[in-house]
Amino acid sequence: MKPEHFALLDEARRSLPDGFKVEISGDTIVMTVGPSGIHQRNLLLVRRQFDRYAPVELLPSENTDLVSPRVGKSRNPDLTYLPGEALETADNQVPAELAAIAVELVSPSNPENGWVGKVRDYPLMEIPLYLLVDAGQKTVTLFSRPDGTKYHRREDIEFGETLRIPEPFDFELTTGDLLPY
Repeated sequence: MKPEHFALLDEARRSLPDGFKVEISGDTIVMTVGPSGIHQRNLLLVRRQFDRYAPVELLPSENTDLVSPRVGKSRNPDLTYLPGEALETADNQVPAELAAIAVELVSPSNPENGWVGKVRDYPLMEIPLYLLVDAGQKTVTLFSRPDGTKYHRREDIEFGETLRIPEPFDFELTTGDLLPY
């Protein structure tokens, strides 16, 4: 995608009203409404675990735009961990390739965004780990080993099981307290 085309889409995204989560995927602007209480609760339970094991140089950030103009993408994960200096900006955009992980909780109104769009976009954006929590299916999926085009590893568990989160976090994610929709 040409940088000027991406800039035009990004300008349109920024002009939309508050209260929506807005992302760019190719020529498509994706909008979702604010999250539910279950969504927020599940996100907090996952975040608390990551916070305990995150390296000191990585800070959590919720709803930060990860941008990759080179591939025409701007995505806004529910949670990501970034080097502290990446967040020393007045803007809400950071280069996607700085993210250590993107964590998404599947939206019941648009599950394709998490399961299709972001599985496609995040490896293109050079995000090494993608954790997808689907409260509708009661599953947690970790995508890893991207090669710049796709993820080569996928691990699936059901709520109640544990999932090994690799470096730089290196811990067992527990899912027994997550609530389904």
